[in-house]
Amino acid sequence: MKILVINCSPVRNGATAEIVDLVKEYVEEDNIVKTVCIDDFEIKMCKGCRKCHETAECFQKDDVVKLMEIYDWADKIVSVSPSYWADIPGQFKVFIDRCTPWCNTHEPHASLQSGKMGYTIALRTGPSMPECERIISSIEHFYGHLEIEACGKLGLCGIEYKENLANRQDEIKKFCEIIKKQAMQEERENLDSCIFICTKPGVECKNIEIHIE
Repeated sequence: MKILVINCSPVRNGATAEIVDLVKEYVEEDNIVKTVCIDDFEIKMCKGCRKCHETAECFQKDDVVKLMEIYDWADKIVSVSPSYWADIPGQFKVFIDRCTPWCNTHEPHASLQSGKMGYTIALRTGPSMPECERIISSIEHFYGHLEIEACGKLGLCGIEYKENLANRQDEIKKFCEIIKKQAMQEERENLDSCIFICTKPGVECKNIEIHIE
């Protein structure tokens, strides 16, 4: 299975990048994994002209199509995002805005191959889990308009530097096991899966609840 893990932060050597590396390590057995950083790509800001509503493409020429080709390549997408003022980083928001040609709310629109599964890991410095949930909501809203099924989410509080991850790796590994084991949409017959792991500093893995309905 092909898995894309994207660092939604422009910082290439911080806690978010460390989580991306851990996810790659934990899911790469029997899978093909690509990791990218949003800062790897030149992405211009949306002009709000709505020409893409008529043409299903943006008139601006940059790396958006290149990144979307990687999304199209992947069977599963794992977005790892820190909190920038209680939401996703501005660089990733600019990318989302530029994905309007692929948004399913207008016709014509471009589209990705069907059956993709999306996962989100949100991290923040403070103890407030609702802030992680807000980040997750933003990314899952993005998934929805690309018709990527949101299948799992993990919130990590108390993470400012990558050194803070030393005692949190079991939580991330447990989440990655779920990513590995979940079958593709067409293989799951009529099973609808929803996974939410809420974690806070000092909470051991054995106390984390995983809900599959």
